[in-house]
Amino acid sequence: MTTVGCAYKLAEVLLSDSLPRRWAHTQGVAARARNLAPLVGDGAAGLEAAAVLHDIGYAPPLVDTGFHPLDGARHLRTLNAVDDRVVRLVANHSFALLEAEERGLRSDLADDFPLLDDPLLVDALVYCDMTTTPDGGCTTSEERVGEILGRYGADSIVGRFIRLAAPEIHASVGRVRVAADEAGLVP
Repeated sequence: MTTVGCAYKLAEVLLSDSLPRRWAHTQGVAARARNLAPLVGDGAAGLEAAAVLHDIGYAPPLVDTGFHPLDGARHLRTLNAVDDRVVRLVANHSFALLEAEERGLRSDLADDFPLLDDPLLVDALVYCDMTTTPDGGCTTSEERVGEILGRYGADSIVGRFIRLAAPEIHASVGRVRVAADEAGLVP
């Protein structure tokens, strides 16, 4: 079982000094996950842990393939304290399989880290990541996709991926907003 406190400590060690902007984003994503806790019930701790760990694969000591969901999940898999569900959420966050396809890593990701059969939890992590700016603030998924395109360029691997994933991202965010509205939450 992954404790949220351990997840924060690990992410802070890996990101705060070397990638402070990524650390700010991570903290914003985790804050959004805490707000969704009532919506995901028993999955709340796992969602928050995955939110705070989702970008550790960017940490310089962990970069292997250059694909942060895979690199981060591979590292987490080596740690006894990290629950398999959290590792699989990190590996597959924000439609990572689509980017893995662009990178020629789809089978590596899919075979090692199968997507969770928990659509609400998967959508919740997409929501948290894709409605948080690089600096940790709140945004819309449309603005976030535009920001990513602007940062990486439309013809880059990330640009091609984000254009392909955009409809799915917006649909996930929409499903979470509807569920949150029905539950009386302000996500």
